[in-house]
Amino acid sequence: MTPLLTFFFGLLILGLFAWYFSTESDGKKRWLGAILTTLLLLFCLDSATPPAKKIHLGLDLRGGTSFLLQLVPQNDQPITADMLQQAVEVIRKRVDKFGVSEPVIAPQGSSRILVQIPGLDPGQIQSTKEQLQQVAKLEFAEVHHNSAALIAQIDKGEAILPPGFLIKEHSQNNQGKEITERLLVKKEADLTGEHVTKAFAFFDQQGYGVTLNLDGEGAKTFFELTQQLAPHQGRLAILLDGKIQSAPSVKNPIAGGQAQITGNFKEKEARELASVLENPLRTPVTIEETRSVSPTLGQDSIRSGIVSGIGGLALVMLFVLFYYRLAGSVALIGLWINIILLFGMMAMFHFVLTLPGIAGIILTIGLAVDANVLLYERLREELGAGKSLGAALDGAYNKAFSAIFDANATTLITAGILFWQATGPVRGFSVTLMLGIVASLFSAILFTRTAFRWMMKYAGLKRLTMANLAPSHQFDFLGKRVIAVFVSVILIGGSIAFFAVRGANNFGIDFRGGDLLVIDSKPVLNVNEVRAALEPLHLTEETIQLEQAGTQQMIAIRSAEDTSSRIFDKLKASFTDRKLVVAQQEKVGAQIGLEFAKRALLALCLGMVGILIYVTLRFEFSFAVGALVALLHDVIITVGVFSLTGGELSLVMVGAILTIAGYSINDTIVVYDRIREGLRNRTSGSVEALMNRSINETLGRTILTGGMTLLSVATLFFFGGAVLKDFAFAILIGILVGTYSSVFVASPIVLWCSKLSSKKSVVVK
Repeated sequence: MTPLLTFFFGLLILGLFAWYFSTESDGKKRWLGAILTTLLLLFCLDSATPPAKKIHLGLDLRGGTSFLLQLVPQNDQPITADMLQQAVEVIRKRVDKFGVSEPVIAPQGSSRILVQIPGLDPGQIQSTKEQLQQVAKLEFAEVHHNSAALIAQIDKGEAILPPGFLIKEHSQNNQGKEITERLLVKKEADLTGEHVTKAFAFFDQQGYGVTLNLDGEGAKTFFELTQQLAPHQGRLAILLDGKIQSAPSVKNPIAGGQAQITGNFKEKEARELASVLENPLRTPVTIEETRSVSPTLGQDSIRSGIVSGIGGLALVMLFVLFYYRLAGSVALIGLWINIILLFGMMAMFHFVLTLPGIAGIILTIGLAVDANVLLYERLREELGAGKSLGAALDGAYNKAFSAIFDANATTLITAGILFWQATGPVRGFSVTLMLGIVASLFSAILFTRTAFRWMMKYAGLKRLTMANLAPSHQFDFLGKRVIAVFVSVILIGGSIAFFAVRGANNFGIDFRGGDLLVIDSKPVLNVNEVRAALEPLHLTEETIQLEQAGTQQMIAIRSAEDTSSRIFDKLKASFTDRKLVVAQQEKVGAQIGLEFAKRALLALCLGMVGILIYVTLRFEFSFAVGALVALLHDVIITVGVFSLTGGELSLVMVGAILTIAGYSINDTIVVYDRIREGLRNRTSGSVEALMNRSINETLGRTILTGGMTLLSVATLFFFGGAVLKDFAFAILIGILVGTYSSVFVASPIVLWCSKLSSKKSVVVK
């Protein structure tokens, strides 16, 4: 579909949505809901098929290498937007020379460039680094007409160096012999490489060389320069980064703007030289971060992600079908619609699917059921009150809407902040989470309601039956608040203490900088023999572990920055009888690691502030305080348990922590919504009794949602591979702790705040 048709289609969809929510006619809502569902499904199916062409895979799934380049200011001159854009274009042209498909070259902030090269073999990383960083300062400078004689006199002390000239060495191959001569070359270049418009390698009787084409101004300057040198056959030095590449004699003025560089070049050297001369970087760059994944490991990650996704989806579907029966089958159709919409939107907006993105999809499967659980548990209550099916459906959807909206809005806040602050694959997680929330809201609220309307109208649907595993006993949760606080304080204190004792070992290379090298070998190396082989290198910060990467066991070595190449060379020399292959390689500079840590902390703080503001606006400040305390409680304990089990915090883990924050607030909001409803309806009894009743009324939903999310995340933990295992483990702990805090932490805080402010009741907005 063309962009113009897409635009008008979007306007049509918006108009239909506005009509759907404004009309009071049940018949119109039924037809509008069916039309909207059909149009969106067709549009997303068209956008996402065939998936092999429309859904682009990240480097962690298809293999390749990512570089983060930092522009280095010169002479205290700040990096400008023009300098950054010039560097981006230079890097783009150089990467195009590699002949790879779909590379990514994009500015990051005000002074960095992200370069992603799919399919790049780990063995090519070093040569690619050198080419990306090559500044290639090209200069043409006059050689003194009496160079040899003057240098001889200077060596004897009979003359001094002429002003404005330098002595430089020039090596050249003469009939197989390397000859070095010294030349007097002008300090100030007569012509610079900025005027080069094209450069290409050539081969003639003297060997390989490079031909340069100059722009109009450069051609004019070059002609005037050679015109001055021609009468006495003066020499012209061609310098690259201050080193003489060639110093030919000029016999005739050279017009037309073409020059040649000859020397002792091999074919590869000539082609690389032509590449950097045609695209000279005027601002030096350093490589702050390198991440490389072999195609084999990427394919294994895809298999692991698909297995865990199908497993989680199957478990959730079976449970929903068993528990909610006919209503559950409607929810399952909605879940499939949710998945189609999600992939369609990803294809439509050209988002890249990464390994954390797969985790986001799997997590969305669990969270998408939450809205249906809220609706169906409300429907159970309405039917239990003796209402007809039509009246019960209207009441359930009306009453559940505020809880669904508020819970998903707070999750969107955390996902949006993660997208804003994150980089690379973690951003893919936030994208799938945001799109998944939007798709699940549509499928749960609009599609299922429309489906029930059609079934009641034309299929004679009169009643719905559901299983009920929720406890009927009313528990005094708030009566146990002192014990709960004692338990929480011990868990929080223990988590902080253990995290502090473990210190820098809590952080992976994303935050403290360093190298990560993952080696696949046959047979597999063990930790002890690797440690013994590396002893001669006298490394001080290495950590050697045997890790499960998909279906394979590999050796992972974490070491100081810029040591992984030495480590691999040493292991290759020590184990010549084994086939060693670099499956994954990462390098993060200490400075960028510190910046990642600051951004991660900023993302968490901004997420908390956003949630505090939103909950205050939607409820009341005491509710926001309770939600924030519960959120901090969940994050601290989860990080503490993760640290206790030997995990390392990484950028992917930042996504997990923010997801836990979103899940925690999601669960808390549902309880708050029921408390708010009781206060609005002036339910009899004290605020404490009302809160207890609200927690008990939502207990079934809490158990069901937590259980189903655990099912989907558990498959991620067991089958998602090494990278996602830590991610899933943190989410599992977060779900358990979050379910506890929504009952035993958030509501007691609200109760205590109301008592401290001497209120007899809580204000409701």
